[in-house]
This record gives sequence, C-alpha cells and structure tokens, in this order.
Amino acid sequence: MENQQLLDIYFMMHKIRKFEEKALHLFEANKLRGSVHLCIGQEATPATVCSLLNEDDYITSTHRGHGHCIAKGADVRYALAELMGRSTGYCKGRGGSMHIADFTKGNLGANAIVGGGIPIAVGAALASKMQNEGKVAISFFGDSASNEGTFHESLNLASVWKLPVVFVCENNLYGISVPSWQSTSVKDIAVRGEGYNMPYVVVDGNKPDEIEKAARAAIERARAGEGPTLIECKTYRWLGHWTGDPTPYRTKEEVEEWKKKCPIAYTRKLLEEQGVAPADLDALEAKAQALVDEAETFALNSPEPDPAQVLEDVFYDGGDN
Repeated sequence: MENQQLLDIYFMMHKIRKFEEKALHLFEANKLRGSVHLCIGQEATPATVCSLLNEDDYITSTHRGHGHCIAKGADVRYALAELMGRSTGYCKGRGGSMHIADFTKGNLGANAIVGGGIPIAVGAALASKMQNEGKVAISFFGDSASNEGTFHESLNLASVWKLPVVFVCENNLYGISVPSWQSTSVKDIAVRGEGYNMPYVVVDGNKPDEIEKAARAAIERARAGEGPTLIECKTYRWLGHWTGDPTPYRTKEEVEEWKKKCPIAYTRKLLEEQGVAPADLDALEAKAQALVDEAETFALNSPEPDPAQVLEDVFYDGGDN
C-alpha cells in the first residue's frame, strides 16, 4: 500500500478506537443508557475494507457495528448521539447502538439479529446488478453468523446469480461466551465458500496490508461482474461481548497475547519503517481524540426525542391495529 492509504487507515482505526473508548467511558459514567457491543481490537477490518469503497457502495453491519459505521463515513457526532438516544442521532435516537444506518453513505444499517445483515447485502447487490449501477455490497458479520441459515442461503444465491457482493467474516473467536471451536464444524470459516463455488481466503484480521490485498481483489472481482468472494479475517475483541461482561470464559493470558497483536501498533510500525515521523503519527491520534471529544460535547448537549413525535417515521398500514 502507498503511504497515504496506510495513513488514512491508521487514522480511521484511531477514530474507531477513540469512539469505542468514549462510549465505554460514558457507559461507566451512567450517561449512556443500555449496554453496547464494542469492537476494540478489531479496528483493522472495517478501516481497511471501507477504504477501498466508493461513497455509494453498500455495507451491512452487525450488533458490533460502530467501526463499520464510522469507516463508511459516518460523522462521529451523530453516531455518538444515536448511541445516547438523542434526537440529533442518525436515527433520531430511536435506533441506538445496534441499528445505526446512513443511507447517504451507503450504510444500510447495523442489525441486532445475528446474520440479519447478510441477505440485505445480497439484496442490495442484486439491485445494483439489475440497475447496472456498478455498486458493490459488503456484508460484515461475525463467526457465529456463519452458522445461521441466512449465511448459507445468501452465499448460495449470490453465487448462482454472480452478484457484486463481498462477504467479510470478522472471526473474533467467540459467539458471546462460546468459543468458535465448540460451535463451528470447520477450523476456517472461509472454506465454506467452496461449497458455494466462490473464491475464499483467510487473512490476519489485525494486519491492514493482508486485509487490503484480499479485499481489493474481491471488490474488483465483484465490480467486474465475476461474482462474490468470502473473506475471513481472524481477529479478537479485547473487551467482553457487551459492556459489563466479566468474560469468565477466557483467560487474562489469552487477552494479553492478543493485545500484543494490536492492529494500530502493527500499522504504526509499518508506517515508521516506511519513513513516517512518529510526531506525525501522534498528531493523527490527537486529531482522532479531538473529534471524539467534540462528539461527546455535541451528544451531551443534544435534546432527547420529543414524546409527541413518537409516531413519526414509524411504518404502519393506516388501520386501527
């Protein structure tokens, strides 16, 4: 990768991490009601994949979706306001952490249903193909979603119709508290692509250079009308499944070993080896922190939704029921 692309990814990873740290701080201060699912440790995959997309390309996300949302161009002010249930949020404070969407950026939404976003990405890819738009859809999902029926149905249909969709599995090794080896029949989820006659690849999900190579090839293939690809990014969430999860199902030693594989530290080392000054990298981190601090002020000063508007933006059949 060229220096500027890697610098952009480095900055985006910092912006995602600072956002997640801010959300955790606000939760612990009892200013953010309800738990959230944080992606600290997993920043490389969304930052790298989304760096290769056009603004009007599509993504679908997961319950652990803040990183996808931000990497696809979200304004962190509106994203944090949504987490805090404020009327200035992307969904006017009604969707919350697991349902952020921004159609103007091609973000078709996070999804609280495990595997729920996968068929939506396939539908978006089908629409793009039928309308000859040249858009690509990215479906982000976790390891547990690969055991859902929607995963298999979606991969089959995408392959049959050669749709411009890339399936990106962020395998963080756990489905809530269950390790993937206890719930999944294969060591590498990517090999399931073979059953649906599509290319598949396993990459280190903490290394942007590996992710970029695989994602670029898959996106170019999709855009050229050659059909879908399945990419598995092996990664790890440093924190629990949700804020407050005490994680009794894994050891501190395991967590510390994965922290040594920090994607931000890895990328910083690459950039320094390419001649980027440490002071310039520090400045990018400070810039990310300033943006998130500004978002905190914006969200805390934003009004809560007006109860009188509770029926606005709600779809119903117009009847009495």
